[in-house]
Amino acid sequence: MLTAILSEMNVMLSEIEIEQLYRELIVYFGLIGAVDTCQAIENAWKDPYNRQQIEEFIKAWLRRRRKREEETLAGVV
Repeated sequence: MLTAILSEMNVMLSEIEIEQLYRELIVYFGLIGAVDTCQAIENAWKDPYNRQQIEEFIKAWLRRRRKREEETLAGVV
């Protein structure tokens, strides 16, 4: 699921960034402590409403990341 969204937005993430995104996704959707968080996300992904919410969360996360990078670059110049 993440791969499709990333390719749609033409974004590449490092392994560390992917792990950070998943951690924040798990926290945001209250899946902390789930026996299998990956399975919990996949199950949520199957529901159209949850899918839309997950997609929006990921897109917002990526926009925040891009904005932080732009601010960092602007501060360097």
